[in-house]
Amino acid sequence: MLRRALPRRPEARRILVGTLLSAIGRGLTLPFLFIYLTDVRGLTDARAGLVIGWYGAVTLVLSPLGGTLIDRFGARRVVLPCLLIEAAGTGSLALVHSSASAFLVVTVIAIGSSAIWSGQNTILASLTDDGERQRVFGLNFALLNLGIGIGGMTSGAIVDTGRPVTFQTIYLLDAVSYLMPALILLTLPGVGRRISAAVAGDRASGGGYLTVLRDRPFRRLVIFGLILTTCGYAQIEVGFTAYAVRVVEVSPRVVAWALAANTVMIVLAQLVVIRRLEGRSRTGALAAVGAVFAAAWLVLGAAGLVGTGNALVAALGVVACSAIFGFGETMLSPVMPALTNALATDELRGRYNAMSSMIFGISGVIGPVTAGPLIGAADGKVWVVAVVGGCLLASVVALSLR
Repeated sequence: MLRRALPRRPEARRILVGTLLSAIGRGLTLPFLFIYLTDVRGLTDARAGLVIGWYGAVTLVLSPLGGTLIDRFGARRVVLPCLLIEAAGTGSLALVHSSASAFLVVTVIAIGSSAIWSGQNTILASLTDDGERQRVFGLNFALLNLGIGIGGMTSGAIVDTGRPVTFQTIYLLDAVSYLMPALILLTLPGVGRRISAAVAGDRASGGGYLTVLRDRPFRRLVIFGLILTTCGYAQIEVGFTAYAVRVVEVSPRVVAWALAANTVMIVLAQLVVIRRLEGRSRTGALAAVGAVFAAAWLVLGAAGLVGTGNALVAALGVVACSAIFGFGETMLSPVMPALTNALATDELRGRYNAMSSMIFGISGVIGPVTAGPLIGAADGKVWVVAVVGGCLLASVVALSLR
């Protein structure tokens, strides 16, 4: 299955290796930014929250510009400097000592990360054909989660809030990891060039984002993505954690086990799911994702009803919710980017991928803001109904894409 999922072109395989290496560095630091800013650098919870929120806002604002630059100059000329900026910003986190320096460093990181995801998707799309993109994007997602899992387990054994140097070490290692895909891209001089120049001469890409938004099937895909990620992905960091701790009343350690179960599910199931999806309707697969996400939240809601009456069953429900959610991710990760690039034109491929990545940025703002009040209403029952209903609504929208 792994051989079948690998892209035919060796350049694409090397890009996937870069994804794995950078993901290991990302996993080293992913769970610890809030703890680092508060427990190690002395920022208040509110200040640390503002810093993290500022990162999301800057990334969201700059993402459209990244898509435009990718179409105009080629993904290579955008991704390479962004990787270097990201590396410099991540390494500088080791030197943060105040709120002002934290905001400055996070701004640098946001500038770097604003175009990396859409740029790398554009590069992968240019190195694969429509028949293999679904497999390659799915493998890319599995490698991303494998790397994050390896990095997370490694840093969990290293970091100690009583020893700031341990946090400084993982941020410096994370910075080095961003140089790996940059070095790989430098060894591939023909990869990531401007696609539109090769097919349409030097004429400018016409229409820009207005043309992208006039694409009715893609517009529906964006609506589907916004509903699904707002009621799905965007709920993991705040909604899932808050409901599990406050309503189900499990310990933070159980939440950590649940997130580990999510990663294990993705790594183990992704290749199997890729194979099962071949030859099947992509819109049907997207509709199934909404149903699976809804089932995950229903399991979590059932765990909330059990609560402290049976702590073991409640904990298993939380872990099962995260694992089921991970199975839904294995269907979404290959289909969503493949469908985006199937709808995209070469002249506007960067903008299509940027618009697709913006879905996660927008929902990342809406989801956490709405989760708190909804969980506070009727012991979280309102939140469960809202996210389950939203995921099922996303399934209906996906079916309209046929």
